[in-house]
Amino acid sequence: MGFTELFVSTHEEALERAGALEGGSPAAPGAVRIPEISDFEVERLGDLAGVAVHAPGADYELAMVDVASDSLLGVPAAMVRTLAELLSYETEGEGDVLEDVAANWAAEEDMPFGPDEARDYVRRIAELAAGVDPATRSGLFVWTS
Repeated sequence: MGFTELFVSTHEEALERAGALEGGSPAAPGAVRIPEISDFEVERLGDLAGVAVHAPGADYELAMVDVASDSLLGVPAAMVRTLAELLSYETEGEGDVLEDVAANWAAEEDMPFGPDEARDYVRRIAELAAGVDPATRSGLFVWTS
C-alpha cells in the first residue's frame, strides 16, 4: 500500500498537487503524509471526530474533486469543521477529546500506527482543517496512492 496525503489549497492548486504526487513528488511543506492508509481511514477519522464533538451523522464522506484525478478527494465542509473543533472542543470531565479520537483511530482494524503516532497525525490534520479559509476558496484535500 502507498500513502495518503492531506493538504490545504485551492481547487486549481489541488489539481496541480495531485499531478505532482502522481509523478512521485515528496511531501509538500505543511502537508500531512501518512503511509499505509487509504481514504477510508480518513473518513473513519471524520466519523470518530464527529462522535467526539457531538456531531455524529454529518456528511463525512470524501468526494471526488475533478475527473482529472480519481486519487484526489475533497473533504466536506462538515468534516473540516469537526476536525478543526478537535483543537478547542471543551468537555466537562471527559478528558482530552483529540487524544481520545486519536486513540480510537489507532485502535481501528489494520491501522499501521499506535496511539502516539495517531495523536500527532490527528493534531496536524486538525490544524490543517483549522487553516481552511472559505474566503480564499481553499479547502482540505486528500490524495491517496
